[in-house]
Amino acid sequence: MSRAELKRCPWAESDPLYIAYHDQEWGVPKTDARALFEKLVLEGFQAGLSWITILRKREAFRAAFDNFDATAMAQYGPSKIASLLKDAGIVRHRSKIEAAIGNARAFLELESGPGFSQFLWGFAEGKPKQNCYARMADIPAETPESRALAKALKARGFRFCGPTTLHAFMQSIGMVNDHLLSCYRHAACAKLGGVQPLPRGSMLRG
Repeated sequence: MSRAELKRCPWAESDPLYIAYHDQEWGVPKTDARALFEKLVLEGFQAGLSWITILRKREAFRAAFDNFDATAMAQYGPSKIASLLKDAGIVRHRSKIEAAIGNARAFLELESGPGFSQFLWGFAEGKPKQNCYARMADIPAETPESRALAKALKARGFRFCGPTTLHAFMQSIGMVNDHLLSCYRHAACAKLGGVQPLPRGSMLRG
């Protein structure tokens, strides 16, 4: 079967950028703190927008935010914010930009304590949750785990990280495997998560 003939989650069946993201990144367990911080910030900017909008601007975001170096971002002041608000390559939303800077400071505090990655993965008990959904309509917009993580991050000073945003974040970094059972990436991500995948069609959901 050619790459073009592979069965994917419906949201990734048209735009080439979405296809590449789906095939190479979405649902792959990630533990690198900088990569996790980048993803969290971008998910915050995505609020109210489509993810493809953020993907198309991702390289511009990386350039604008010092490759999501939290130490550099934590020092941004009024002049940097003004510069970011003029940058047409990113989402020019003052509250989201200010939240990203505040989140960098909150991230550094977590890194100096339990560690950002360890903190996040504690809400998955250190192992990706393997869901077995048959249809996109079966996948919830938020979960008890995303609500708990959102509450914990908010208590730590993070912003633009509500339960729905956090569920999308958890899906993207592989804390949960929400590829549909019919998608060829479901089994691959299950193996990356250290479990044996269920046969397709064996369950409607996990």
